[in-house]
Amino acid sequence: MTRLLPGKQPAGSYLLVTSLTTGAIRAPICVINTPGRPADKKINSSCGTEAYLRGDEMSSLLLTEPDQISALFSRINHNERLEFLGDAVVEFLTSVHLYYLFPSLEEGGLATYRTAIVQNQHLAMLAKKLELDRFMLYAHGPDLCRESDLRHAMANCFEALIGAVYLEGGLEESRQLFGRLLFNTEVSVQEPQSDRQLIETSPVLQKLTSFEDSIGVLFTHVRLLARAFTLRTVGFNHLTLGHNQRMEFLGDSIMQLVATEYLFIHFPDHHEGHLTLLRSSLVNNRTQAKVAEELGMQEFAITNDKTKRPVALRTKTLADLLESFIAALYIDKDLEYVHTFMNVCFFPRLKEFILNQDWNDPKSQLQQCCLTLRTEGKEPDIPLYKTLQTVGPSHARTYTVAVYFKGERIGCGKGPSIQQAEMGAAMDALEKYNFPQMAHQKRFIERKYRQELKEMRRERERQEKETDDGAEARK
Repeated sequence: MTRLLPGKQPAGSYLLVTSLTTGAIRAPICVINTPGRPADKKINSSCGTEAYLRGDEMSSLLLTEPDQISALFSRINHNERLEFLGDAVVEFLTSVHLYYLFPSLEEGGLATYRTAIVQNQHLAMLAKKLELDRFMLYAHGPDLCRESDLRHAMANCFEALIGAVYLEGGLEESRQLFGRLLFNTEVSVQEPQSDRQLIETSPVLQKLTSFEDSIGVLFTHVRLLARAFTLRTVGFNHLTLGHNQRMEFLGDSIMQLVATEYLFIHFPDHHEGHLTLLRSSLVNNRTQAKVAEELGMQEFAITNDKTKRPVALRTKTLADLLESFIAALYIDKDLEYVHTFMNVCFFPRLKEFILNQDWNDPKSQLQQCCLTLRTEGKEPDIPLYKTLQTVGPSHARTYTVAVYFKGERIGCGKGPSIQQAEMGAAMDALEKYNFPQMAHQKRFIERKYRQELKEMRRERERQEKETDDGAEARK
Protein backbone atom coordinates (compact mmCIF):
# COMPACT_ATOMS: atom_id res chain seq x y z
CA MET A 1 0.00 0.00 0.00
CA THR A 2 2.83 2.45 0.70
CA ARG A 3 3.58 2.72 -3.02
CA LEU A 4 0.34 4.70 -3.38
CA LEU A 5 1.85 7.54 -1.34
CA PRO A 6 5.27 8.27 -2.85
CA GLY A 7 7.53 11.09 -1.73
CA LYS A 8 8.10 12.20 1.85
CA GLN A 9 7.87 9.08 3.97
CA PRO A 10 6.78 10.57 7.35
CA ALA A 11 3.80 12.45 5.92
CA GLY A 12 2.94 9.59 3.56
CA SER A 13 2.95 7.03 6.37
CA TYR A 14 0.79 9.21 8.62
CA LEU A 15 -1.76 9.92 5.86
CA LEU A 16 -1.89 6.28 4.80
CA VAL A 17 -2.55 5.05 8.36
CA THR A 18 -5.19 7.73 8.91
CA SER A 19 -6.98 7.01 5.63
CA LEU A 20 -7.43 3.35 6.60
CA THR A 21 -8.53 4.05 10.19
CA THR A 22 -12.33 3.91 10.41
CA GLY A 23 -14.40 6.19 12.61
CA ALA A 24 -15.02 3.33 15.05
CA ILE A 25 -11.48 3.79 16.42
CA ARG A 26 -11.55 6.78 18.76
CA ALA A 27 -8.46 6.19 20.94
CA PRO A 28 -5.18 7.66 19.64
CA ILE A 29 -3.70 4.23 18.88
CA CYS A 30 -3.01 2.78 15.44
CA VAL A 31 -2.25 -0.86 14.71
CA ILE A 32 -0.67 -1.54 11.35
CA ASN A 33 -2.54 -4.50 9.93
CA THR A 34 -1.05 -7.40 8.00
CA PRO A 35 -2.97 -8.77 4.99
CA GLY A 36 -5.23 -11.60 6.06
CA ARG A 37 -5.15 -10.85 9.78
CA PRO A 38 -7.68 -8.33 11.23
CA ALA A 39 -6.38 -5.70 13.64
CA ASP A 40 -8.88 -6.63 16.38
CA LYS A 41 -7.63 -10.23 16.34
CA LYS A 42 -4.10 -9.04 17.04
CA ILE A 43 -5.19 -6.86 19.92
CA ASN A 44 -7.05 -9.72 21.61
CA SER A 45 -4.44 -12.43 21.01
CA SER A 46 -1.29 -13.14 23.00
CA CYS A 47 0.92 -12.72 19.95
CA GLY A 48 1.25 -9.00 20.36
CA THR A 49 1.18 -6.43 17.57
CA GLU A 50 3.59 -6.16 14.71
CA ALA A 51 3.66 -2.35 14.60
CA TYR A 52 2.17 -0.37 17.46
CA LEU A 53 1.99 3.42 17.34
CA ARG A 54 0.53 5.61 20.08
CA GLY A 55 -0.73 9.07 19.26
CA ASP A 56 2.18 10.79 21.05
CA GLU A 57 4.68 8.58 19.22
CA MET A 58 3.01 9.27 15.90
CA SER A 59 3.21 13.01 16.53
CA SER A 60 7.00 12.67 16.63
CA LEU A 61 6.80 12.22 12.87
CA LEU A 62 6.03 15.92 12.69
CA LEU A 63 9.42 16.84 14.10
CA THR A 64 11.26 15.57 11.04
CA GLU A 65 9.87 17.91 8.39
CA PRO A 66 7.53 20.41 10.13
CA ASP A 67 7.00 22.73 7.16
CA GLN A 68 5.64 20.01 4.91
CA ILE A 69 3.71 17.94 7.44
CA SER A 70 2.23 20.26 10.08
CA ALA A 71 -0.61 21.36 7.80
CA LEU A 72 -1.59 17.71 7.25
CA PHE A 73 -1.56 16.62 10.90
CA SER A 74 -4.70 16.65 13.01
CA ARG A 75 -5.54 15.51 16.50
CA ILE A 76 -8.54 13.71 14.96
CA ASN A 77 -7.11 10.25 14.47
CA HIS A 78 -9.64 8.59 12.14
CA ASN A 79 -10.36 9.00 8.44
CA GLU A 80 -13.52 11.13 8.41
CA ARG A 81 -11.66 14.36 7.59
CA LEU A 82 -9.72 12.66 4.78
CA GLU A 83 -13.01 11.16 3.57
CA PHE A 84 -14.45 14.71 3.45
CA LEU A 85 -11.56 15.78 1.23
CA GLY A 86 -11.49 12.59 -0.85
CA ASP A 87 -15.21 12.87 -1.60
CA ALA A 88 -14.59 16.28 -3.22
CA VAL A 89 -11.58 14.94 -5.17
CA VAL A 90 -13.52 11.92 -6.50
CA GLU A 91 -16.44 14.14 -7.54
CA PHE A 92 -14.06 16.57 -9.24
CA LEU A 93 -12.15 13.89 -11.17
CA THR A 94 -15.39 12.23 -12.27
CA SER A 95 -16.97 15.52 -13.37
CA VAL A 96 -13.92 16.56 -15.40
CA HIS A 97 -13.65 13.26 -17.23
CA LEU A 98 -17.39 13.03 -17.99
CA TYR A 99 -17.38 16.63 -19.22
CA TYR A 100 -14.70 15.80 -21.80
CA LEU A 101 -15.95 12.29 -22.54
CA PHE A 102 -19.51 13.34 -23.48
CA PRO A 103 -19.22 16.79 -25.15
CA SER A 104 -22.86 16.81 -26.32
CA LEU A 105 -24.51 15.46 -23.16
CA GLU A 106 -26.64 17.89 -21.11
CA GLU A 107 -26.19 18.59 -17.41
CA GLY A 108 -28.88 16.09 -16.36
CA GLY A 109 -27.19 13.19 -18.16
CA LEU A 110 -23.77 14.12 -16.77
CA ALA A 111 -25.21 14.29 -13.25
CA THR A 112 -26.81 10.85 -13.66
CA TYR A 113 -23.53 9.26 -14.75
CA ARG A 114 -21.62 11.01 -11.97
CA THR A 115 -24.11 9.81 -9.34
CA ALA A 116 -23.65 6.22 -10.53
CA ILE A 117 -19.86 6.50 -10.32
CA VAL A 118 -19.50 8.24 -6.94
CA GLN A 119 -22.15 6.28 -5.04
CA ASN A 120 -20.87 4.12 -2.17
CA GLN A 121 -21.85 0.84 -3.83
CA HIS A 122 -19.54 1.55 -6.79
CA LEU A 123 -16.72 2.99 -4.66
CA ALA A 124 -16.81 -0.18 -2.56
CA MET A 125 -16.18 -2.17 -5.77
CA LEU A 126 -13.15 0.02 -6.53
CA ALA A 127 -11.95 -0.47 -2.94
CA LYS A 128 -12.27 -4.22 -3.45
CA LYS A 129 -9.99 -3.96 -6.50
CA LEU A 130 -7.34 -2.47 -4.21
CA GLU A 131 -8.15 -5.05 -1.49
CA LEU A 132 -8.59 -2.27 1.06
CA ASP A 133 -10.56 -4.59 3.34
CA ARG A 134 -7.27 -6.40 4.07
CA PHE A 135 -5.63 -3.20 5.31
CA MET A 136 -8.47 -1.38 7.08
CA LEU A 137 -8.09 -0.58 10.80
CA TYR A 138 -11.26 -0.91 12.84
CA ALA A 139 -12.22 -1.62 16.42
CA HIS A 140 -13.22 -5.07 17.64
CA GLY A 141 -17.01 -5.29 17.81
CA PRO A 142 -20.19 -5.91 15.81
CA ASP A 143 -20.08 -2.65 13.81
CA LEU A 144 -18.71 -4.11 10.56
CA CYS A 145 -19.98 -7.67 10.84
CA ARG A 146 -22.74 -7.10 8.29
CA GLU A 147 -21.63 -7.09 4.66
CA SER A 148 -23.46 -3.83 3.91
CA ASP A 149 -21.71 -2.01 6.78
CA LEU A 150 -18.32 -3.35 5.70
CA ARG A 151 -18.85 -2.22 2.11
CA HIS A 152 -19.92 1.23 3.33
CA ALA A 153 -16.72 1.45 5.41
CA MET A 154 -14.68 0.30 2.40
CA ALA A 155 -16.21 3.09 0.28
CA ASN A 156 -15.32 5.61 3.00
CA CYS A 157 -11.76 4.29 3.19
CA PHE A 158 -11.44 4.55 -0.59
CA GLU A 159 -12.47 8.22 -0.49
CA ALA A 160 -10.06 8.83 2.40
CA LEU A 161 -7.27 7.10 0.46
CA ILE A 162 -7.91 9.31 -2.58
CA GLY A 163 -7.78 12.33 -0.26
CA ALA A 164 -4.46 11.13 1.20
CA VAL A 165 -2.98 10.58 -2.27
CA TYR A 166 -4.14 14.06 -3.28
CA LEU A 167 -2.45 15.67 -0.27
CA GLU A 168 0.78 13.75 -0.68
CA GLY A 169 1.14 13.41 -4.47
CA GLY A 170 -1.10 16.17 -5.84
CA LEU A 171 -3.92 16.12 -8.35
CA GLU A 172 -2.03 14.17 -11.02
CA GLU A 173 -1.23 11.24 -8.69
CA SER A 174 -4.85 10.98 -7.52
CA ARG A 175 -6.05 11.29 -11.13
CA GLN A 176 -3.80 8.42 -12.22
CA LEU A 177 -4.90 6.16 -9.38
CA PHE A 178 -8.60 6.85 -9.91
CA GLY A 179 -8.20 6.69 -13.69
CA ARG A 180 -6.46 3.30 -13.60
CA LEU A 181 -9.36 1.89 -11.62
CA LEU A 182 -12.13 3.46 -13.67
CA PHE A 183 -11.27 4.97 -17.06
CA ASN A 184 -9.31 3.44 -19.92
CA THR A 185 -9.55 6.16 -22.59
CA GLU A 186 -7.76 9.48 -22.97
CA VAL A 187 -9.89 12.63 -23.21
CA SER A 188 -9.61 14.97 -26.20
CA VAL A 189 -9.84 18.75 -26.58
CA GLN A 190 -11.23 20.84 -29.45
CA GLU A 191 -9.12 23.75 -30.73
CA PRO A 192 -5.93 22.74 -28.83
CA GLN A 193 -4.03 25.92 -29.84
CA SER A 194 -6.26 29.04 -29.59
CA ASP A 195 -9.40 30.63 -31.00
CA ARG A 196 -8.62 34.30 -30.27
CA GLN A 197 -8.41 34.95 -34.02
CA LEU A 198 -12.23 34.95 -34.00
CA ILE A 199 -12.38 38.11 -31.83
CA GLU A 200 -11.94 40.39 -34.87
CA THR A 201 -15.16 39.13 -36.49
CA SER A 202 -17.35 38.63 -33.39
CA PRO A 203 -18.89 41.54 -31.43
CA VAL A 204 -19.74 39.14 -28.58
CA LEU A 205 -16.10 38.12 -28.14
CA GLN A 206 -14.96 41.73 -28.49
CA LYS A 207 -17.18 42.71 -25.56
CA LEU A 208 -15.73 39.91 -23.43
CA THR A 209 -12.20 41.29 -23.82
CA SER A 210 -13.13 44.12 -21.44
CA PHE A 211 -14.09 41.51 -18.83
CA GLU A 212 -10.71 39.82 -19.36
CA ASP A 213 -9.02 43.16 -18.75
CA SER A 214 -11.00 43.73 -15.54
CA ILE A 215 -9.95 40.40 -14.00
CA GLY A 216 -6.43 40.32 -15.46
CA VAL A 217 -6.78 36.95 -17.19
CA LEU A 218 -6.37 36.48 -20.94
CA PHE A 219 -8.17 33.34 -22.15
CA THR A 220 -6.44 31.21 -24.75
CA HIS A 221 -9.85 29.88 -25.82
CA VAL A 222 -12.10 32.90 -25.51
CA ARG A 223 -15.14 30.99 -26.78
CA LEU A 224 -15.05 29.05 -23.50
CA LEU A 225 -15.63 32.33 -21.70
CA ALA A 226 -18.45 33.17 -24.11
CA ARG A 227 -20.10 29.83 -23.47
CA ALA A 228 -19.78 30.32 -19.70
CA PHE A 229 -21.81 33.54 -20.03
CA THR A 230 -24.43 32.06 -22.39
CA LEU A 231 -27.75 31.49 -20.60
CA ARG A 232 -29.95 28.49 -21.20
CA THR A 233 -32.60 30.58 -22.97
CA VAL A 234 -30.20 31.22 -25.87
CA GLY A 235 -30.58 28.77 -28.73
CA PHE A 236 -27.77 26.76 -30.29
CA ASN A 237 -25.24 28.84 -32.21
CA HIS A 238 -21.93 28.12 -33.90
CA LEU A 239 -19.98 30.51 -31.69
CA THR A 240 -20.56 28.95 -28.26
CA LEU A 241 -21.94 25.57 -29.43
CA GLY A 242 -24.44 25.53 -26.56
CA HIS A 243 -25.24 27.17 -23.23
CA ASN A 244 -23.49 27.13 -19.86
CA GLN A 245 -25.32 24.38 -17.98
CA ARG A 246 -22.67 21.74 -18.66
CA MET A 247 -19.98 24.15 -17.47
CA GLU A 248 -22.04 24.92 -14.38
CA PHE A 249 -22.03 21.17 -13.61
CA LEU A 250 -18.23 21.10 -13.83
CA GLY A 251 -17.67 24.40 -12.03
CA ASP A 252 -19.62 23.25 -9.00
CA SER A 253 -17.30 20.25 -8.54
CA ILE A 254 -14.21 22.40 -9.01
CA MET A 255 -15.33 24.90 -6.35
CA GLN A 256 -16.20 22.07 -3.96
CA LEU A 257 -12.70 20.63 -4.34
CA VAL A 258 -10.81 23.92 -3.90
CA ALA A 259 -12.93 24.99 -0.90
CA THR A 260 -12.63 21.54 0.68
CA GLU A 261 -8.84 21.50 0.38
CA TYR A 262 -8.55 25.02 1.82
CA LEU A 263 -10.74 24.19 4.85
CA PHE A 264 -9.04 20.82 5.41
CA ILE A 265 -5.62 22.46 5.64
CA HIS A 266 -6.57 25.63 7.55
CA PHE A 267 -8.84 23.97 10.13
CA PRO A 268 -6.91 20.80 11.12
CA ASP A 269 -8.93 20.11 14.30
CA HIS A 270 -12.43 20.60 12.86
CA HIS A 271 -14.57 17.53 12.36
CA GLU A 272 -16.25 16.66 9.08
CA GLY A 273 -19.59 18.21 10.10
CA HIS A 274 -17.99 21.55 11.02
CA LEU A 275 -16.00 21.61 7.78
CA THR A 276 -19.19 20.94 5.83
CA LEU A 277 -20.92 23.90 7.48
CA LEU A 278 -18.01 26.21 6.68
CA ARG A 279 -17.91 24.98 3.09
CA SER A 280 -21.64 25.54 2.66
CA SER A 281 -21.15 29.17 3.75
CA LEU A 282 -18.57 29.64 0.97
CA VAL A 283 -20.06 27.58 -1.85
CA ASN A 284 -23.71 28.58 -2.05
CA ASN A 285 -25.89 30.59 -4.41
CA ARG A 286 -25.93 33.69 -2.21
CA THR A 287 -22.12 34.02 -1.94
CA GLN A 288 -21.52 33.06 -5.56
CA ALA A 289 -24.11 35.59 -6.79
CA LYS A 290 -22.51 38.31 -4.65
CA VAL A 291 -19.06 37.63 -6.13
CA ALA A 292 -20.52 37.54 -9.67
CA GLU A 293 -22.23 40.87 -9.09
CA GLU A 294 -19.07 42.46 -7.70
CA LEU A 295 -17.16 41.34 -10.81
CA GLY A 296 -19.93 42.72 -13.07
CA MET A 297 -20.66 39.39 -14.73
CA GLN A 298 -24.32 40.31 -15.26
CA GLU A 299 -23.20 42.96 -17.77
CA PHE A 300 -21.58 40.29 -19.96
CA ALA A 301 -24.35 37.66 -19.77
CA ILE A 302 -25.37 36.50 -23.25
CA THR A 303 -29.16 36.37 -23.44
CA ASN A 304 -31.80 36.21 -26.19
CA ASP A 305 -32.82 39.82 -25.45
CA LYS A 306 -32.24 41.81 -28.67
CA THR A 307 -32.79 45.23 -27.01
CA LYS A 308 -29.30 45.22 -25.44
CA ARG A 309 -30.74 46.65 -22.22
CA PRO A 310 -29.24 45.64 -18.84
CA VAL A 311 -30.92 42.45 -17.65
CA ALA A 312 -31.72 41.88 -13.97
CA LEU A 313 -30.63 38.32 -13.20
CA ARG A 314 -31.86 36.16 -10.33
CA THR A 315 -29.56 35.00 -7.58
CA LYS A 316 -29.51 31.44 -8.96
CA THR A 317 -28.66 32.66 -12.48
CA LEU A 318 -25.79 34.81 -11.18
CA ALA A 319 -24.48 31.85 -9.17
CA ASP A 320 -24.63 29.67 -12.29
CA LEU A 321 -22.63 32.29 -14.21
CA LEU A 322 -19.93 32.21 -11.54
CA GLU A 323 -19.74 28.39 -11.54
CA SER A 324 -19.55 28.34 -15.35
CA PHE A 325 -16.77 30.93 -15.28
CA ILE A 326 -14.84 28.74 -12.80
CA ALA A 327 -15.16 25.81 -15.23
CA ALA A 328 -13.92 27.96 -18.13
CA LEU A 329 -10.98 29.16 -16.03
CA TYR A 330 -10.02 25.58 -15.14
CA ILE A 331 -10.33 24.21 -18.69
CA ASP A 332 -8.44 27.10 -20.30
CA LYS A 333 -5.79 27.51 -17.61
CA ASP A 334 -5.47 25.04 -14.71
CA LEU A 335 -6.46 24.48 -11.11
CA GLU A 336 -3.83 26.94 -9.84
CA TYR A 337 -5.75 29.81 -11.44
CA VAL A 338 -8.93 28.68 -9.68
CA HIS A 339 -7.05 28.52 -6.37
CA THR A 340 -5.85 32.09 -6.88
CA PHE A 341 -9.30 33.33 -7.88
CA MET A 342 -10.94 31.81 -4.79
CA ASN A 343 -8.09 33.03 -2.55
CA VAL A 344 -8.93 36.55 -3.68
CA CYS A 345 -12.72 36.47 -4.07
CA PHE A 346 -14.01 33.81 -1.65
CA PHE A 347 -11.75 32.78 1.21
CA PRO A 348 -11.29 36.29 2.73
CA ARG A 349 -15.07 36.28 3.33
CA LEU A 350 -14.76 33.28 5.65
CA LYS A 351 -13.73 35.42 8.62
CA GLU A 352 -16.83 37.57 8.20
CA PHE A 353 -19.04 34.48 7.90
CA ILE A 354 -17.63 33.08 11.15
CA LEU A 355 -17.94 36.36 13.07
CA ASN A 356 -21.51 36.87 11.80
CA GLN A 357 -22.35 33.16 12.27
CA ASP A 358 -23.38 32.89 8.62
CA TRP A 359 -22.31 29.28 8.16
CA ASN A 360 -25.98 28.27 8.05
CA ASP A 361 -28.79 29.62 5.89
CA PRO A 362 -31.53 31.62 7.70
CA LYS A 363 -34.06 28.76 7.68
CA SER A 364 -31.61 26.38 9.38
CA GLN A 365 -30.61 29.02 11.92
CA LEU A 366 -34.25 29.74 12.74
CA GLN A 367 -35.03 26.04 13.22
CA GLN A 368 -32.03 25.62 15.54
CA CYS A 369 -33.12 28.62 17.61
CA CYS A 370 -36.66 27.25 17.88
CA LEU A 371 -35.38 23.82 18.96
CA THR A 372 -33.48 25.42 21.87
CA LEU A 373 -36.85 26.59 23.28
CA ARG A 374 -38.36 23.11 23.43
CA THR A 375 -40.06 21.98 26.64
CA GLU A 376 -38.57 18.85 28.22
CA GLY A 377 -40.69 15.76 27.67
CA LYS A 378 -42.68 17.33 24.81
CA GLU A 379 -42.38 17.33 21.07
CA PRO A 380 -40.32 20.36 19.94
CA ASP A 381 -42.11 23.23 18.21
CA ILE A 382 -40.74 24.03 14.77
CA PRO A 383 -41.32 27.07 12.55
CA LEU A 384 -44.12 26.75 10.00
CA TYR A 385 -44.18 28.63 6.69
CA LYS A 386 -47.36 29.74 4.94
CA THR A 387 -47.72 31.39 1.54
CA LEU A 388 -49.88 34.48 2.00
CA GLN A 389 -49.94 35.95 -1.50
CA THR A 390 -48.88 35.26 -5.07
CA VAL A 391 -48.89 38.12 -7.56
CA GLY A 392 -47.66 38.66 -11.12
CA PRO A 393 -47.66 36.59 -14.31
CA SER A 394 -46.40 33.00 -14.35
CA HIS A 395 -42.93 33.97 -15.63
CA ALA A 396 -42.38 36.79 -13.10
CA ARG A 397 -44.25 36.00 -9.91
CA THR A 398 -43.65 37.45 -6.47
CA TYR A 399 -44.45 35.34 -3.43
CA THR A 400 -45.19 36.57 0.09
CA VAL A 401 -44.50 34.05 2.85
CA ALA A 402 -44.96 34.33 6.63
CA VAL A 403 -43.34 32.13 9.27
CA TYR A 404 -45.15 31.12 12.47
CA PHE A 405 -43.80 29.78 15.76
CA LYS A 406 -46.15 28.47 18.45
CA GLY A 407 -49.06 29.99 16.57
CA GLU A 408 -47.52 33.47 16.42
CA ARG A 409 -46.33 35.18 13.24
CA ILE A 410 -42.68 36.07 13.80
CA GLY A 411 -41.52 37.06 10.33
CA CYS A 412 -42.54 37.81 6.74
CA GLY A 413 -40.63 37.83 3.45
CA LYS A 414 -41.03 38.30 -0.31
CA GLY A 415 -39.18 36.80 -3.24
CA PRO A 416 -39.36 35.59 -6.85
CA SER A 417 -39.67 32.00 -5.59
CA ILE A 418 -41.27 30.37 -2.55
CA GLN A 419 -37.85 29.26 -1.29
CA GLN A 420 -36.38 32.77 -1.43
CA ALA A 421 -39.49 34.19 0.21
CA GLU A 422 -39.15 31.63 3.03
CA MET A 423 -35.49 32.61 3.45
CA GLY A 424 -36.53 36.24 3.71
CA ALA A 425 -39.19 35.40 6.28
CA ALA A 426 -36.69 33.42 8.35
CA MET A 427 -34.17 36.28 8.22
CA ASP A 428 -36.89 38.72 9.28
CA ALA A 429 -37.80 36.45 12.22
CA LEU A 430 -34.17 36.16 13.35
CA GLU A 431 -33.86 39.95 13.40
CA LYS A 432 -37.17 40.69 15.17
CA TYR A 433 -37.83 37.76 17.52
CA ASN A 434 -35.87 37.61 20.77
CA PHE A 435 -34.21 34.18 20.68
CA PRO A 436 -31.99 33.57 23.78
CA GLN A 437 -29.64 31.38 21.73
CA MET A 438 -28.97 34.14 19.18
CA ALA A 439 -28.46 36.72 21.93
CA HIS A 440 -25.98 34.42 23.73
CA GLN A 441 -24.00 33.76 20.55
CA LYS A 442 -23.83 37.48 19.71
CA ARG A 443 -22.61 38.35 23.22
CA PHE A 444 -19.93 35.63 23.03
CA ILE A 445 -18.69 36.81 19.62
CA GLU A 446 -18.74 40.47 20.71
CA ARG A 447 -16.63 39.70 23.79
CA LYS A 448 -14.11 37.43 22.08
CA TYR A 449 -13.70 39.25 18.76
CA ARG A 450 -14.45 42.88 19.65
CA GLN A 451 -11.48 44.33 17.75
CA GLU A 452 -12.02 42.16 14.66
CA LEU A 453 -15.69 43.17 14.50
CA LYS A 454 -14.77 46.87 14.68
CA GLU A 455 -12.26 46.47 11.83
CA MET A 456 -14.78 44.51 9.77
CA ARG A 457 -17.45 47.22 10.22
CA ARG A 458 -15.01 49.97 9.28
CA GLU A 459 -14.00 48.05 6.15
CA ARG A 460 -17.66 47.53 5.21
CA GLU A 461 -18.40 51.26 5.66
CA ARG A 462 -15.36 52.12 3.51
CA GLN A 463 -16.51 49.77 0.72
CA GLU A 464 -20.06 51.20 0.84
CA LYS A 465 -18.67 54.74 0.62
CA GLU A 466 -16.51 53.80 -2.39
CA THR A 467 -19.54 52.23 -4.07
CA ASP A 468 -21.66 55.34 -3.49
CA ASP A 469 -18.86 57.61 -4.75
CA GLY A 470 -18.50 55.47 -7.87
CA ALA A 471 -22.25 55.65 -8.53
CA GLU A 472 -22.21 59.43 -8.15
CA ALA A 473 -19.25 59.73 -10.52
CA ARG A 474 -21.05 57.66 -13.18
CA LYS A 475 -24.08 59.96 -12.94
